[in-house]
Amino acid sequence: MRRLTEKKLVIASHNQGKIDELKALLDPLGYTLATASELDLPEPEETGLTFEANARLKAVAAATAAGLPALADDSGLAVDGLDGAPGIYSARWAGPDRDFPMAMERVHAELQSRSPYNPQARFVSVICLAWPDGHVEYFRGEVEGTIVWPPRGDRGFGYDPIFQPDGHDITFGEMSADQKHGWRHGQDEALSHRARAFKRFAEECLEG
Repeated sequence: MRRLTEKKLVIASHNQGKIDELKALLDPLGYTLATASELDLPEPEETGLTFEANARLKAVAAATAAGLPALADDSGLAVDGLDGAPGIYSARWAGPDRDFPMAMERVHAELQSRSPYNPQARFVSVICLAWPDGHVEYFRGEVEGTIVWPPRGDRGFGYDPIFQPDGHDITFGEMSADQKHGWRHGQDEALSHRARAFKRFAEECLEG
């Protein structure tokens, strides 16, 4: 496992919701951060067939272009009753305009059309850390839960309003950022998929 010794890091994303969550996790650790959108880096086409492959595409492209280590997240919602869909295509279900209300309607409609009805689901996040020399490390986090309908809450982003994590009676869309992540550096437990992946990254890769 290669440790991250530099204090400058690129967040390889143009997704503001994802950027905000990663910045909230990184800010207390003293890193100087830039984002792919701030650096005007192009978004690579996500042609991978796994979360790991797509995270690597984004991280390596940003690290190569910026000449700095880059952190990318590829994440999505996997619904058991939809054979794991939308999965790596979660963002694409929302279309070019990122219409997640439409995407949530599609999840609900397709679940309703299946028999037996199975709303069990999980959010998956894979974080890839890439260096300009091409070296990469991966960190995966998952959180189990249930699809609920109608959507509840206007916090978070993406599919958060229809995902209720196991052991909780509110959705990610109803949780504050602190509730959703459930983790800060040095704590034992994390709730969200992204916080669980980030916790592994922080414990295994960061200095100090």
